[in-house]
Amino acid sequence: MRDSFVLYEKSGRVVTVTMNRPARRNSIAELEDCAELVEAVERAGADREVSVLILTGAGSAFCSGGDLKAIRDRNGIGPLATPADTRDNYRRGIQRISESFMETELATIAAVNGPAIGLGCDIACLADLRVASEVATFASSFVKVGLVPGDGGALLLQQVIGFARAAEMVLTGDTFSAAEALQMGLVNRVVPAARLMEEANALAERIAVNPPRALRMAKRLLRTAQRGSLKDVLELSAAFQALAHETADHREAVDAFLSKRKPIFSGE
Repeated sequence: MRDSFVLYEKSGRVVTVTMNRPARRNSIAELEDCAELVEAVERAGADREVSVLILTGAGSAFCSGGDLKAIRDRNGIGPLATPADTRDNYRRGIQRISESFMETELATIAAVNGPAIGLGCDIACLADLRVASEVATFASSFVKVGLVPGDGGALLLQQVIGFARAAEMVLTGDTFSAAEALQMGLVNRVVPAARLMEEANALAERIAVNPPRALRMAKRLLRTAQRGSLKDVLELSAAFQALAHETADHREAVDAFLSKRKPIFSGE
């Protein structure tokens, strides 16, 4: 029986998803690995009690990318018998991971505990925020093995660090330290390895304390703004704001502010 690639843990309004193949440095080898990640993101998103998802890796690595042995043997997430089959394999495999993270209304945090290489680096970039251990490393190293980012990484990296930095990472394939990642804006902060999950959870709680429905709408606006025009964002902002004004949590927040007390949010 196949062991689960993903561990799913819920605590309050925060879900932690852990890629759990430490023996292979959490590389992604099978379509089932992709499906489990997608299922975890969708499961958390469908739970109205959840506001934040933390993604991390078990063991010493965050995710070392695609499993090269499976790629060589043509029985995993990469090449199959023909180029047409391979194209479909990417669409129904790793690209679904990218789509699920981009479509979720949850705030997402990557707690990068170790190397985030190739696909692993791009998965980290799918998160809204990144907290890195001081021993984490990052590389968009596809060219090193004669490939290109097949998961949307050419766009994801640009959105996070801009074109010039993304071009440096993609075209050299070089590996960057956590300190260098912080300097280029790839991560929000670098923390001691022993405190990584503590810091990631503290950040998650700072987010989750806010009204759940407003959080989801704010997240949707942020992602829409990345790829939409100002007119699109203004229209969606007006629609979401009209909904937000009618929520019980908005009324509670205003009443609490005016009464100089701490608000108690219900999610309504």
